[in-house]
Amino acid sequence: MSETALHLDAARYTWGGDEFLFVEIAEGMSLAANFKANAMAAALGSRDLSGITDICPANASLLIRFNPDDLPPSALEEAVRGVEAEVAQMSQHTLQTRIIEVPVWYDDPYTRETGVRFRSGHQRPEGNDLDFAAEENNLASPAEFISRHHESPWLVSMVGFVAGLPFMFQIVPQEKQLEVPKYLSPRTDTPALTVGHGGCFACIYSVRGAGGYQMFGIAAAPIFDPAQRLSDFDDFMIFFKPGDIVKFKPVDEAEYREIQELVADGSFTYRQAPVVFDLERALAHPTEYNQEIMEHLNGH
Repeated sequence: MSETALHLDAARYTWGGDEFLFVEIAEGMSLAANFKANAMAAALGSRDLSGITDICPANASLLIRFNPDDLPPSALEEAVRGVEAEVAQMSQHTLQTRIIEVPVWYDDPYTRETGVRFRSGHQRPEGNDLDFAAEENNLASPAEFISRHHESPWLVSMVGFVAGLPFMFQIVPQEKQLEVPKYLSPRTDTPALTVGHGGCFACIYSVRGAGGYQMFGIAAAPIFDPAQRLSDFDDFMIFFKPGDIVKFKPVDEAEYREIQELVADGSFTYRQAPVVFDLERALAHPTEYNQEIMEHLNGH
């Protein structure tokens, strides 16, 4: 196995002022690098070290905020390096997580209208973002791109940029990943819950605002709920967590409107199921493994 946490080079440690330790696991994103970031975050959190105020895993790195009055920097670095060694010695590379079904109205009128308003900042002023994405990936049509987008699962590699926004990495071999460049000039407006794509990453815009990712559709239900109206947000106003697995489900306008009604009356809940993500199996047999983990949604 060439791409596992065991085969990654040692991380690079740098300090950010007096309160931050940055651990760069790899220069490029990969399933292995992201797994290592999440595994280190979980192991460090389980140690419950006094003085650590936040642990933030990202695509291929880890940021730790701490109080140097309670935890000397040297002691923190020693602890984190110990965690890195511990992760490298893991005999099984598994992560207890969940798979979530996210309904998406692809090629919706809201993102299409927004795309029309900002064509001057786009590589391909004619057509729309889906046309461009299909061409960039040598696919026959936007419909084929949409199929490729929702037929395999995505790993939430990090959450951030704006509150609750998930970055997602497709769990397929690199040569099969969908890749689309960002707009040449960022938009000043993007509808809330837009499903976007930039580089190798998908995302869902948690709130309305500026953005530069290509727009493919709109998610039907919130992923950021400051009022915590919906039961999925009982524990926290942000729905997604690093390590979550997402399965996009295409819906039509009627289904989208039905979900909007459930959201409005407070009864909507995401279909989700617990799952153990196995890095080795995902890398060795991605097609078969993806079908297996998506089947966990059956009956939920």
